[in-house]
Amino acid sequence: MAAPSRDFLRVLPRCQRLFFTCRAPSVSYSSLTAHRQQSVRSYAAAAAAKQKEKKEETVQEKVVKEKQKVDDKNRHKPYGLTAWAPVDDVYMVRYYPKPIYETSVSIEMLKNFQKLDFSPENQPVYTNLRLDMKLEKKKKVDPFVSIIHLPHPFKSDINKIVVFTENPDQARIAVENGAAVAGGAELVEKILADEITADFYLAVPDIVQKLLPLKNKLRKKFPKSKRGSVGMNIPKMLALFKSGHEYMVEDIYVNTQVATLDMPNEYILENIRAIVKDVASHKPAEFGPFIERAIVCSRSSEGLHIKIEELLPQEEKKA
Repeated sequence: MAAPSRDFLRVLPRCQRLFFTCRAPSVSYSSLTAHRQQSVRSYAAAAAAKQKEKKEETVQEKVVKEKQKVDDKNRHKPYGLTAWAPVDDVYMVRYYPKPIYETSVSIEMLKNFQKLDFSPENQPVYTNLRLDMKLEKKKKVDPFVSIIHLPHPFKSDINKIVVFTENPDQARIAVENGAAVAGGAELVEKILADEITADFYLAVPDIVQKLLPLKNKLRKKFPKSKRGSVGMNIPKMLALFKSGHEYMVEDIYVNTQVATLDMPNEYILENIRAIVKDVASHKPAEFGPFIERAIVCSRSSEGLHIKIEELLPQEEKKA
């Protein structure tokens, strides 16, 4: 009896192994990896969708914050500064507002600076204007280039001008009225080769298309109707550009020479007033003042803030 029982106990474990391996489901490595990849992909797609939704919400919530201008008129001291004016003669400049002078006073100060510095008397005088380019809604005044006749020119030499025209009679009239060179499309190659250079380039409307190869060469000097350098009245254009003073707007600033320091104070003041008046005419009065700040300086001096109200036209003051 003992022998059969021993044989039975030996065979039973083998039978159990065969039984369980046959009944167990077959799971391969490829099926496991496929299941994992499916779950990971579905989870990643859901996360990406949520991120897109969050980004859209944040973009909608973002609002452009405009710089708020603090009104310091009724304050006991300027915002962020120590006081309206220093008490002592020696003080830290950044702790006090910059003084604003009358234009006549600032010109006299520039001449005193020149004597103290022993700098040249005929050094140039510059003005810097900061402009408010905003119009209604999101519209702005486009940067512009203008040329005007100053009441008291400070340049002794006359500007060199080239006139483009294919009409022989117009070319003759241009030369008689002071043009250095007058001609047609044959001048293009000479200008590209730097054989001809000039301060200003004028043209009649019919030839503008033939001058397009010069656009990259001349850049801001290329003839344009907005600047008044394209037209049919050649004598009138030459009268303006021969002795005219040109200035341009860069971003929101106008920085240009207005005089030399050895000129009389009245001449410098009238030149500054002429430029301010011309700049103010480029923005309609109903949109508010165009010039926010004005500075006058010489080549060797510091900049002096001046009162712009006394230089503006009457309409600009009322606005």
